Amino acid sequence: MPADPSSRMTAREAIALLTGGAGFTEHRPPPRTLPPDGPLGWAGYDAARERASARTGEEESVVYGTGVVGDRACVLLSFEFGFLGGSLGQLTGDRLEAAYELALSRRLPLLALVATGGSRMQEGMVALTQLQRVAAASTRLRAAGLPQIAVVRDPTTGGGWATVGAGADVVLALPGAQVGFAGSRVRPPDADPYAYGAEGQFAAGQVDAVVPAGELRGTVGRWLRALGPREAHEAPRSAAPSPRPAVLPPSGLPASGREAVERARAAQRPRAEAYLADYFTVRLPLHGDRCGGTDPGLLTGFGLRADGQPVAYVAQCGTPTRPAGYRAAARTIRLADRLGVPVLTLVDTPGAANDAEAERAGAGAAIADTFAAIAAARVPVTTLVIGEGGSGGALALAAPGNTHVTADSYFSVIAPEPAAAILKRAPSETGATADQLRLRPQDLVELGIARSIVT
Repeated sequence: MPADPSSRMTAREAIALLTGGAGFTEHRPPPRTLPPDGPLGWAGYDAARERASARTGEEESVVYGTGVVGDRACVLLSFEFGFLGGSLGQLTGDRLEAAYELALSRRLPLLALVATGGSRMQEGMVALTQLQRVAAASTRLRAAGLPQIAVVRDPTTGGGWATVGAGADVVLALPGAQVGFAGSRVRPPDADPYAYGAEGQFAAGQVDAVVPAGELRGTVGRWLRALGPREAHEAPRSAAPSPRPAVLPPSGLPASGREAVERARAAQRPRAEAYLADYFTVRLPLHGDRCGGTDPGLLTGFGLRADGQPVAYVAQCGTPTRPAGYRAAARTIRLADRLGVPVLTLVDTPGAANDAEAERAGAGAAIADTFAAIAAARVPVTTLVIGEGGSGGALALAAPGNTHVTADSYFSVIAPEPAAAILKRAPSETGATADQLRLRPQDLVELGIARSIVT
């Protein structure tokens, strides 16, 4: 689809779109003087910079400073595409690094409004190495537990996409924006243009949401509330998310293993969407595994409860979870851990996807990484098993020592049918096998697997 005209707004128009009447205070790094025609002595470079400055009113391709989006203070940096295609040179690197350091010193989130064609040809390798400066500055911000949000405009390509854009914790895109590492002049002539656009990058799990310009301020404001450091007037973040039972069915535990499995597989029982809708007043989905994959059967993101407390969520939707789903889960858990946000996981899967495609996509490694993310989490992780808990594909999302189960769930080393097959039993013995597996909610509490039955 064609780019939204607003995606080609100037750097200051993009800032104003986000801050509105709240205002923006510009900052500038200490001045630096380049040699005549830049570090390479590229004939005509000084004249090109002067023309770009006269045309845009800017001294460089990036503007940065502090502002307020919604009710949250943040550091904003915005690219001016009209200034030599928003390209990165040495002075651009000074401004980018200074913006990250400003966020670090003031402990504020960083919001990047990106529109760039990449590194500046007239400065050669000096320009390209600015990407290393950006990566180092971003790493320092990440280590300090401060969030980075990128809004990618039209176009966002080259090193700017591969650092400031794709390197952010949350990536939002304006509709129709050109987004990709390869710009239009350097990609293969027969390349599918969809792959290089905001919508195509969303489909590939590289962008979390495509947001129309008119919705951008509200969306970014909610993300800042969910991810940003706690404001002085706010209550401390709660120690752990506690599932609310309002959408749960009446109490009454299954009498047999077979009944437990049947109840977990019943079409009418509440699913992840119902639990999340009941628990959160605002949900902000994260999308994709950043490796080119998505799994519609696994929901991840951050949410705000009615009391304003942020909680990250990872929720299975009753389908076999694919490698992309596990990678998205690990990404979400690690981000929440870095930002000090508790995590809620909802377990509901017959097991991990086991087809050939899943194996080629690295199912084992993806599951292992999810186990590791939960094991390493310093924030509280709370798990509620809401349906099927099938084998390691379910256990990978379960918090050791803090797992709870509903009355219409089961958790088992493997589902009863494959268990009977492994034991070379007839299909008629599946029910008896389910009883032997002790997979009912009450069995799980007695075995110490679950802390409680939520009714």
